Amino acid sequence: MGVSSRIRMQVVRSVAPEVEGSASASTASAKLGSHTTGVADSGRWSTRRIAMYALFVALAMVTSFIEFPITPVTWLKYDPSGIVCLIAGFAYGPAAAAIVSVLGFVPHMFANPWGSLMAVLVALFLSAPAAFIYRKIRTRKGAAIGILVGAVLAIVVALVSNLIVTPIYAHMTYQAVAAMILPILLPFNVAKMAIHAVITFLIYKPISNLLSKQQ
Repeated sequence: MGVSSRIRMQVVRSVAPEVEGSASASTASAKLGSHTTGVADSGRWSTRRIAMYALFVALAMVTSFIEFPITPVTWLKYDPSGIVCLIAGFAYGPAAAAIVSVLGFVPHMFANPWGSLMAVLVALFLSAPAAFIYRKIRTRKGAAIGILVGAVLAIVVALVSNLIVTPIYAHMTYQAVAAMILPILLPFNVAKMAIHAVITFLIYKPISNLLSKQQ
């Protein structure tokens, strides 16, 4: 074998590992970059993320029909759909919280459009701010702060929307609705948000861990 042939073989041997290493690094980078947001590089949502959103919407729809009184005023009913909206927001972000909050009440829109509108607004102001804060502070403290802020906003929205909307569809005067705020509406909404907060805080982390393992 001539000197020139030996030189060429040594060059090939030295270049080959670098090419293989570069290819491996590119492959690993592609695998790492293809996930955590659930959105593909092309900007389209992944099939898995769409499926998970659909699952949360379905759960919100089902739980919105589970209604029972939690205060002596029996015509005010609690439903746990807000918990589903919060979990969706913690797992997938504010957009998921908003989508689940809106679509979860679609079945009620036909029978009770005004009540459904108020329910959507309350769910939105509860879950979307909570999800936004948790995205910034991904700790149990961040979750607690998010739930607290969302609950306060949701209570305010519930009371204001009752003042505006209830006189329209319930044929009550504004004064009659305003008179119910302190003795009836405020205690109910505080109790509702307290139940949402406690249950969500207890179960969100195990569910988030389970969803992460499935990805």
